[in-house]
Amino acid sequence: MTPRAPAGGGPASPGTGRAAAPGSGPRPGAGPGRRPAPAPRASGPAGNSGPGFGELPPLHAALISVALPGLVVSAEHGQLTGHGLEGFYRHGRRLLARCQLKVAGREPIALQGRPISADRARFFAVVRTPADSGPDPEITIERLRQADGSERITLRSSSPRSLRLPVEIALGTDLADLGAVAAGRAGPELPGSVHASGMRWTAPGAHAVVSAHPPPADALASAGVLRWDVELPPGGSYTIELQIRTDRTGRPARPPGQAASHPLPQAEAEGDDPRVGPLLQSGLDDLRALLVRDPAHPADVYAAAGVPWRTGPAPAEALWAARMALPLSTRLAAATLRAVARTQLAGGEREFGRIPGPLRDAGPHLPPSCTGVEATLAFPVVLAEARRWGLAESEVAELLPAAERCLRWLRACAGDDGYLGEPGPAAGLARAETQAHAHRAAVLGAELLRECGRPGAQECAAWAAGLRERFREEFWIEDLAGGRPAAARTADGRPLPSLGGGAAHLLDTGLLGAGRLAPGLLDKVQTEQLARLLGGPAMDSGWGLRGLGAKEAGYNPFGHRAGAVRVYDTAVAVTGLAAAGYEKEASALLRGLLDAAEAFGYRLPEMYAGEQRTADSAPLPHPAACRPAAVAAASAVQLLTTLAGIRPDAPAGTVAVCPVRSAPLGAVRLSGLSVAGEPFAVRVSRLGVGMVEQAAGRLQLGG
Repeated sequence: MTPRAPAGGGPASPGTGRAAAPGSGPRPGAGPGRRPAPAPRASGPAGNSGPGFGELPPLHAALISVALPGLVVSAEHGQLTGHGLEGFYRHGRRLLARCQLKVAGREPIALQGRPISADRARFFAVVRTPADSGPDPEITIERLRQADGSERITLRSSSPRSLRLPVEIALGTDLADLGAVAAGRAGPELPGSVHASGMRWTAPGAHAVVSAHPPPADALASAGVLRWDVELPPGGSYTIELQIRTDRTGRPARPPGQAASHPLPQAEAEGDDPRVGPLLQSGLDDLRALLVRDPAHPADVYAAAGVPWRTGPAPAEALWAARMALPLSTRLAAATLRAVARTQLAGGEREFGRIPGPLRDAGPHLPPSCTGVEATLAFPVVLAEARRWGLAESEVAELLPAAERCLRWLRACAGDDGYLGEPGPAAGLARAETQAHAHRAAVLGAELLRECGRPGAQECAAWAAGLRERFREEFWIEDLAGGRPAAARTADGRPLPSLGGGAAHLLDTGLLGAGRLAPGLLDKVQTEQLARLLGGPAMDSGWGLRGLGAKEAGYNPFGHRAGAVRVYDTAVAVTGLAAAGYEKEASALLRGLLDAAEAFGYRLPEMYAGEQRTADSAPLPHPAACRPAAVAAASAVQLLTTLAGIRPDAPAGTVAVCPVRSAPLGAVRLSGLSVAGEPFAVRVSRLGVGMVEQAAGRLQLGG
C-alpha cells in the first residue's frame, strides 16, 4: 500500500499482524504478527514506570480521537499525565505526552469525558476555590481536544463577583515512537525551551512545538510550565487555545478523511430501530478518520487497519474495508486498489503477482499465516465487485493487469493436491478460510476476465470447479452431530476439526452478474449444517460470533482467534447466512452485534470478549483491541445494506433488491448510497418488502 516495508510494531491483532505506526519501525524482539517479546521495565514518560514484563498498556478505557496521521489518546479525566499511551501523536510519534492543568493551584475535579466525533473528545471538570461561597463549585472547565493537534480550554465562572485566578499548564514530551511507548521504552521527558508563545522540544530527527493563544504571562522552560493570570468577570469566561505541531507554521494539513472531496460520501439510515442511524454514522465517521494517503501518490487514500497499533500497511484489511464500503461509492475501492497494486511483487517465479503483508496469528491450533495471501486473493474480488457497483470501465482496465497477476499467482501456487497452502511457518498447511478466499477470487475473477475479453477465464473457472469438488469431499468431517468443515488440512492430509469464526468465510461467495451470488465451496446440506453450527450457543455468544467455539480445546473468550468476538467475521457471517437463506441465524447475530455496538457507544472495536451473554451482562472490552478499526467501522455499512440485499450489475444496467424477508430490525430506509455512479435509496418494510426510492434512470430494477 505504501512503499514502507511491513512491520510488526504493536501488540498482536485479532487475526492480523500488527503493522507499526508510520514513522516507527518494528521493536526488537517482536516478530511480525506475533505477540511482542517481553519488554524490560523501563522509565516511562515523565519518569513513570513503564509496562511490566510482557505487559501492554490497556486501551479499553481510553478515549481515542483519530484523524490520521493525527491521533490523541486521553484518559476519561482529561488530564494528559504521560502514563501509558496518553498523548498527542502524529505519524506515529508522540509530540506531547503531558498536558496538566491547574487552576488556583488545584487540580480540577473531573466530571465527564466522552468522544463527540471520531476526531475529538470533550472533557468537563470543576474547580473548588477558597472564594466559593458554599458547597457548590463556581468554576467550570471545558476542554475540547482534537486529533489534528489542538486543544481549547475554557474556564467559565458562575460567581457573582470578579475572580482573579492563576492558571498553569504543565507540558512535557519524550518524542517517542508509538512502538516504544507501547513497550515501556519511551525514555524520560526531554528538556524543553521557551519558543515564541509556548514551548519547544528537540530530539535527533524530531521536534515538537506547542504554541498558546493568548500568550502566557510567564513560561518556565525548566518545569515546562505556562502561566496566565486570568480575570473572570461575574458570569464571564476565558479561553486558552493550544496548538501542537512539528513545524513552525500554522495548523497541520487537513487529514484525508476531512478533505473536501473524500471518497466516502455521507449516507443515512433510519427505521423502526432507532440505533441504525447512529450505527451507520459512527461507522462512517470512524472509517473516514482512518483514511491515510499513499505518500508517493497523495491523491490515493486507503483505510489504515486501526488505531493505535495498526496505522502501517495492512493491505488485506484495507481491501476488505473498501469492499464493504462499495454501497457508498467505488472511489475508496479504486484508490485502495491502485495503492495496493503498487506493492505487488514482480520478481521470482512463485512470488510474481503476490501482494505482501505481515504475518499474523491464525489461532491456537495453527501456525501463523500471512495476510499477503488474503490481500492477493481479495484484489480481484474487490475489482470485480467494484465494477458491479459502477466503477468506470477505464479504471477497471487500468487495474485489470494487477488482478490478472493475482489470479496467475493463485493458479501457480496451488499445490499438487489442488489447495492453496500457507506461506512461511505454515507451509504445507491448507486452511479452509484461505480456500474460501481463493475460490471466490477464482470464480469472480473468471467472470471479470471473460466480460473484459481477457484470457485466462476458462482456466480460473475450471480451477474453482475442481476446488469445490475436492473441498466438499476432503474438508468435511462427518460426525454424529451432522458434521463440520475442517479448519485446515495438514501437509499429510490430516483434517484439523476445530470450529471457529473463520468458517463464516465459507458462506461469503461474492457477487456475479445479474445480481447472482457465486457458488460456494459447500453443498446445500453442508451449508445448512454450517448455518446451524454458527447459530448455535457454542459459536453465537449473544453479542456476536466467537472466533473459536466455546467447546473447542484452547477456547479463551479473550483470544483474538481463540474465542473473542471478531466484528468482521460476525458481519461476514450475517451477510453469508442471509444470502444463503438462513435468516434466523443471521438475524440473531445481527441483533447481538447491534446490541454490542450500542454498549460501545456505536464505536465497535475490532474484537471483544466472547463471554456468553446473560440477562444482566454487557459485552466485555478487550484491553488491546484497536478502536476504531477499519473493518469494524465498515461492517456497519455491510450489515445495514445486507438487510436490503442490494445486488447491482452496473455494466448490465440492472439492480436487484433481495431483502431479508424477516425484517429483523423492522422497517429500514437507507439513503445516500450509490449504484452506477448515481444516488441510490432503498426502503425495506416491516414485512420484508424492498422498495427502491431513488436510482439512476438507466437502471432496470428487479428483485
